Amino acid sequence: MQEVLAQKVREAVKSIFGIDLLNVEFQPTRKDFEGDITIVVFPMLRQIKGNPEQIGNQIGQYLQTEVEAVLGFNVIKGFLNLVIDDGFYLDFLDSVKDVEDFGLVECDDSRAVVVEYSSPNTNKPLHLGHIRNNLLGYSVAEILKASGKKVYKTQIINDRGIHICKSMLAWQKWGNGATPESTGLKGDKLVGNYYVKFNDQYKLEIDTLVSEGKNKDIAEKEAPSLIEAQEMLKKWEAGDEKVVSLWKTMNGWVYEGFDETYKNLGVDFDKLYYESDTYLLGKDFIAEGLKNGVFFKKEDGSVWIDLTDEGLDEKIVLRSDGTAVYMTQDIGTAIQRVKDYPDIGGMVYTVGNEQDYHFKVLFLILKKLGFAWAENLYHLSYGMVDLPSGKMKSREGTVVDADDLMADMTKTAAELAEELGKLEGYSEPEKQELYKTIGLGALKYYILKVDPKKRILFNPEESVDFQGNTGPFIQYTYARIQSILRKAKDMKVDLSAKIEETLVLHPKEKELIKQIMLFPETVQLAAENYSPALIANYTYDLVKEFNSFYQQVSILGEADRQKKVLRVQLSKNVGDVIKSAFRLLGIEVPERM
Repeated sequence: MQEVLAQKVREAVKSIFGIDLLNVEFQPTRKDFEGDITIVVFPMLRQIKGNPEQIGNQIGQYLQTEVEAVLGFNVIKGFLNLVIDDGFYLDFLDSVKDVEDFGLVECDDSRAVVVEYSSPNTNKPLHLGHIRNNLLGYSVAEILKASGKKVYKTQIINDRGIHICKSMLAWQKWGNGATPESTGLKGDKLVGNYYVKFNDQYKLEIDTLVSEGKNKDIAEKEAPSLIEAQEMLKKWEAGDEKVVSLWKTMNGWVYEGFDETYKNLGVDFDKLYYESDTYLLGKDFIAEGLKNGVFFKKEDGSVWIDLTDEGLDEKIVLRSDGTAVYMTQDIGTAIQRVKDYPDIGGMVYTVGNEQDYHFKVLFLILKKLGFAWAENLYHLSYGMVDLPSGKMKSREGTVVDADDLMADMTKTAAELAEELGKLEGYSEPEKQELYKTIGLGALKYYILKVDPKKRILFNPEESVDFQGNTGPFIQYTYARIQSILRKAKDMKVDLSAKIEETLVLHPKEKELIKQIMLFPETVQLAAENYSPALIANYTYDLVKEFNSFYQQVSILGEADRQKKVLRVQLSKNVGDVIKSAFRLLGIEVPERM
């Protein structure tokens, strides 16, 4: 409808004022005004000189004459409110009632987008911060796909470096041959415990050296455990057989643990990259860039790029001894991805906002190296996740473990569901599956409903509330709709029946149809802004509108056959949109609840 109206508004402006209007701005009509859709006149004043009310009246008269669906209009200040014929909404509902995946677009883009997310270190299990990263990255990938893009999901696993050696060294010293099998622990948790043990020992050694009169900065560098870990890293880089074997074994434990967590969280990847494979990749391109004047060499032999003209500073890309830095690796990894997938036209990096500067530099470097796809790089920067108890610290073992959090959410959902007492007829396995669906839905929705750039204070109890802007509230509404559809089937309500265009819509029916109509536009907007929050909050608005409709309008109790069919059809459409929207957020919806 907006496309038709936009075209007619341009025609009106051309006919009346002789001007080619650039943009037409729409918004929903305020509830205290008569109308269904509003055209904002004020932006037109940049091109059309005159009184906004007069301009609005002239355009309104043209539209009422030229567009059959426009029954009337009113102008309040600079807002042109249009009254749309009920038949238009009935036609829309009829046209989409049998459309599978309404609002989602099949891939229509030959250029693919890479979405990188998760990218953990192999010295510890995934925690609450990783959960936000994974949920954001996975959801953005699904939203981009729904908007018509081809998408590759990927991650780079940070499997090398001093932090990995710290876990390995601690296991060597205090592990006594412990394995996931012998301890009953997931492999990532087992390895993470030794990372914490290393840091406990490291702190003790620093305290001892300080008590002996050492300066703290010197003590931190001279602590025996750190020196041993540095020696182990040198051996790894030199290919020492025993160290590499231990590294492969312990990383293998971690990967099995990660896979289990990803499966429970409901995220997946198309391709994995490993830092141990990629950390040298960028060196050849830096050598090439040095020849072409993109980089310069300092007296000590280190290689840098000067970005002061772009408002940044100088950035090192290669150390004086020729070893790579993170930037070297990220340059090479980006280029390698395009080699692996030649149809890549852009990339999205899901990384916390503490890395904002790093990605500004990376993107500039790739542009200066002359890669066309570098124009389409995006840092999906997100805020940290805090708990009521404060910040999390991995090395102190005070993080909220991802597996534990998911288990706790399922347990909390079970306790609440048992309190509500609506589980008659459920088998025990069905109950457990429902608890998991509600618990994970609560966790995912609570995190994804917040704009990615904002910091989150995560409150588990608040997230599982069955009222308000929460996952369980929306899931409960979906289950209510499925109950209506089951009863309608028993009553032999024919959902395929055509509704007469002469039927007069109840205001609540019209509002609900208008909300459904916004879904395709919301999907595209969420893709453009890389924001699952737009999908989440749209779904909440839809559910609020449905519940208002449900409370004020009889559905199955309606005596008029046409109205009953319409209301059941409308309920089904709402349920379908909820399911599609939640699928984009990685959230399941229960048939019963």
